[in-house]
Amino acid sequence: MNSLIPSQPTVEYLMSQAAPFRSAYEGMQVLVMGLGLHGGGVASVRYLACQGAAITVTDLQDEKTLAPSLEQLRDISGIRYVLGHHDQADFKHADMVIKNPGVRPDNFFLTLSQRIETDISLFLAHFPARLIAVTGSKGKSSTAAALYWALKAARTQGLLPGKAYLGGNSNGSPLEFAAAVQAEDDVVLELSSWQLGDLQGRVHEGGMPLLKPRAAVCTALLPDHLDRYGTMEAYIADKRVLYQGQDSQDVTVAADDPWGRSFLAETQGRPLAYGEKSLPDEQAGGWLTGPQGPGLARLAGAPPVVVVPPRLLIPGYHQKKNLLAAALALLDLGLSADFIRDTLGTFPGIEHRLELFHEARGIRFYNDTAATIPEAAAAAVEAFAKPDLFHAPVVLVTGGTDKNLDFTPLAKAAVQAKEVILLVGTGSDKLKILLDEAACSYRGPFDAVDTAVMASLDAARCGDVVVFSPGCASFGMFLNEFHRGRQWKEAVCRLAGGAA
Repeated sequence: MNSLIPSQPTVEYLMSQAAPFRSAYEGMQVLVMGLGLHGGGVASVRYLACQGAAITVTDLQDEKTLAPSLEQLRDISGIRYVLGHHDQADFKHADMVIKNPGVRPDNFFLTLSQRIETDISLFLAHFPARLIAVTGSKGKSSTAAALYWALKAARTQGLLPGKAYLGGNSNGSPLEFAAAVQAEDDVVLELSSWQLGDLQGRVHEGGMPLLKPRAAVCTALLPDHLDRYGTMEAYIADKRVLYQGQDSQDVTVAADDPWGRSFLAETQGRPLAYGEKSLPDEQAGGWLTGPQGPGLARLAGAPPVVVVPPRLLIPGYHQKKNLLAAALALLDLGLSADFIRDTLGTFPGIEHRLELFHEARGIRFYNDTAATIPEAAAAAVEAFAKPDLFHAPVVLVTGGTDKNLDFTPLAKAAVQAKEVILLVGTGSDKLKILLDEAACSYRGPFDAVDTAVMASLDAARCGDVVVFSPGCASFGMFLNEFHRGRQWKEAVCRLAGGAA
């Protein structure tokens, strides 16, 4: 993350930078609900502590589970902790509750609260810079990172003033750099459906929408979190918050598919569609010219230009589509097609998304733990199944906990793998039925990462790729998907030998 301050800045530093905002929260009784392990709760505590708020932290998890987050707050005195349970009195008496996005909005304790905020809403309340917001079911982290990569490179080359920042969802809380952001900067925010839902209808005191991105980018929309939402329509309703505060000065980028077209028809921003097929001459947007071809873009009234190079550093046709979405936003923001094409051609990808992290015995090992839905894991298999630069036989390690999803896409893709290795979980139970119907053999399910790694080493040969792409949630065996990915990488490096 590009920042002027450390990832965990001292309270003294933040106090020196946050003077203009001290009056907003000075002396308030603030309850942080859900400290969690992703950093949002920690960032909220640090941000509010520097402004003189009296803070209570409550979380249903215990002190042992939350130890990594608690350690990051050890230098702040005066925090009151209520762990392992919630007390109704804390919610009734708090002037403000900071809600973790994982907490359902209909949670009983929230009904007792006077005012509910999130780390994202706190950030947006005092936000002076240009905002690029990204959501989607899959691809949003890679797309947000690619946008940041290009916007940071533009500053390095003197094409834009100020600095670029990246935050939100899996990229850390924007409160970590809130005090440093200036008007000439760009902030890229990756927003999940839960984070967007928490911003529904929120406005500044003057009536301006709290979330008003200059560029709103939506990546692939696929069934996800249906265990929480119940229906695809309810899930998509939260995604729509991404662009609902926009006007004609802004741009909305979405896929040329049924959901994306509904976004583009509804937004008040200028619509830019992207997809795998060329668009009608009168339509602005972008399209790919095949797995081995470039990506083209056309703004209104302008000829098509090449914005994505034919060859990338990261595998997968789906990743090329993600970079096309990013390129459209960058083009609308005023960067040249040549700069965008050359810069995206050097984008190395990000951790946990088809991340090549180890080679041993002539085998390449990938970590795709962020593939938490079946379609994402299917895309990982397809990234190596097609005869192009990255083509190789695939040993697929997959499975985990179900989120009330359909595993047919993953089962169809799995038959292209050389071997399939399963982790235990309710999702794997559903997947096994489909694999049996397709006469696709598999090993496992295994209840430990080490045994899954050993099975993959037994199955793989020189020239193969071993891809860890679960297509499921991480509940049960792991704290979260990132813990899952780190466990996978550690086990591979320990058991496979070879150079990292």
